[in-house]
Amino acid sequence: MDNREIIRLREVSFGYARENRVLEGVNLTIRAGERVGLVGPIGSGKTTLLHLIVGLLKPQAGTVEIFDRPRAVEKDFWDVRERVGLLFQDPEDQLFSPTVREDIAFGPLNQGRSGEETERIVEETLDVLDLRGFEDRITHHLSGGEKRLVSLATVLAMKPDVLLLDEPVNGLDGAMSGRIQDLLLSLPQAMIVVSHDAGFLGSVCTRGVEISEGRVCEWAKGRVGGGA
Repeated sequence: MDNREIIRLREVSFGYARENRVLEGVNLTIRAGERVGLVGPIGSGKTTLLHLIVGLLKPQAGTVEIFDRPRAVEKDFWDVRERVGLLFQDPEDQLFSPTVREDIAFGPLNQGRSGEETERIVEETLDVLDLRGFEDRITHHLSGGEKRLVSLATVLAMKPDVLLLDEPVNGLDGAMSGRIQDLLLSLPQAMIVVSHDAGFLGSVCTRGVEISEGRVCEWAKGRVGGGA
């Protein structure tokens, strides 16, 4: 069994104002294949933590190691963003192409995949998320739930090694939430999942961590999903 450590945060601190830190001395390790539920009160730093992992924010103290390499400056994160797929909490931050097909194709094309391979990936991704018929729809005309599904499609199309999913089922009905749950359970990637849906986290995740007063603490498996 692959038990490699692929994400390591050591004594990481961050604040949007230095005198008011959101995270203080955070230690967190994610191993290959783990599905980790991340919970905490609104404003506790869950999204901030995900953004630190992909370098959208830089810690004011501590170290970030991804794939066995320390990551400190912008260029250190270029390959991280190729291999770690981040689903933003707000789909408006993720979707910018005119049509659904173009949004899904954007990532693979920028990874250097051929047009033919990209088209195959787009078709597969549409099937996986039951988005057939959405290909040529105008993205900004979609409903909130539809935008969330297309956002997830853009992440999965890049075939990342790790998934960081910020509220992946927010705005989805029960049937589609169940479909996303089944999908995540079938994927081999390590993932960190932020959600306020306790039942969803409890079904998907193998381990739980909580942010409380700027620090991360582990939860027993049986508590995964509580208090999100």
